[in-house]
Amino acid sequence: MKVVRCAEPGKLVLEEQQAPGSPPEGWALVNVAYVGICGTDYHIFEGRHPYLAYPRVMGHEFSGTIAAINAPAGLSVGQQVLINPYLACGNCSACRHGKPNCCIAIEVLGVHRDGAMSEQILVPAQNLISAVGLSPVEAATVEFLAIGAHAVRRSMAGPGNRTLVIGAGPIGLGVALFARIARQNVTVMDVNAERLAFAAKQGFLVIDGSKGSIIETIAERTAKTGFDVVFDATGNSRSMQSAFAYVAHGGVMVMVSVVQDDITFSDPEFHKREMMLIGSRNATQADFQHVIASIRDGKIPTDQLVTHRTTLRDSPRDIAIWALQKSGLIKAVIDVAASG
Repeated sequence: MKVVRCAEPGKLVLEEQQAPGSPPEGWALVNVAYVGICGTDYHIFEGRHPYLAYPRVMGHEFSGTIAAINAPAGLSVGQQVLINPYLACGNCSACRHGKPNCCIAIEVLGVHRDGAMSEQILVPAQNLISAVGLSPVEAATVEFLAIGAHAVRRSMAGPGNRTLVIGAGPIGLGVALFARIARQNVTVMDVNAERLAFAAKQGFLVIDGSKGSIIETIAERTAKTGFDVVFDATGNSRSMQSAFAYVAHGGVMVMVSVVQDDITFSDPEFHKREMMLIGSRNATQADFQHVIASIRDGKIPTDQLVTHRTTLRDSPRDIAIWALQKSGLIKAVIDVAASG
């Protein structure tokens, strides 16, 4: 079968390798349909991922059909599925408390072990999720949208809250969409005019973070009180540190993105506001199901979010291009079944 492997930073190669064969007990063999290309994949390509050993087959956002299954999973051969790519131990404290998304020994397909940029892949049957009612492309968007849905759920914020989402990339847009579904009043901030225009087209209020004093702008937008909820989805340590000042007294800040740097903040300001600071990592089964239901109900404009497409054969070239040239790019997908 064909696979695309990141041999080393900056080098993607299309290769032939032996197909996986029959699944062992508890596992399923999936014919991959579509793979979403994530910011994590670009970081792997660029050599900026802290938890990765090369070579690696990337790809953790994907859909497909079951080719074979060796488990009583309530699913059958030929059924369309999407995959929860987080492989948890099931035994640690986080897993026992229903939080396998932050399992102490978590393995993510496409990061800690080979992923879905291939024609077939073996996955644990318990990680299969029925994609009935979704197109194969829609099913491949569920994982990245679940990151946003999880962050909104982590915030514990209710309807009517004034919410600021910093970063209008795919993850930030996912956060904004699910904050709106939760009936929050959402503003999106970014320094990229093109991304702000896209967010505005989706009906969000926007703030251009590249112009003027952000503190003054936020004061004007919030009657000098700040936002009840602030999500940072930038992956930028300076942005994350600055965001503390945007939170209202009694408010919440959720760090969706992760950086290798230390994040510092003023303890007196933190206590004065009695802020809650929350980390949000990956997603859970409940988040996946929430996203699936929202797509089925027409609440998520997946046709607008998926802006670029490629094939498995062309993906080494296109990923290298898109890593540098992101104009117009929101979410790119690989059509694995396509010829070419």
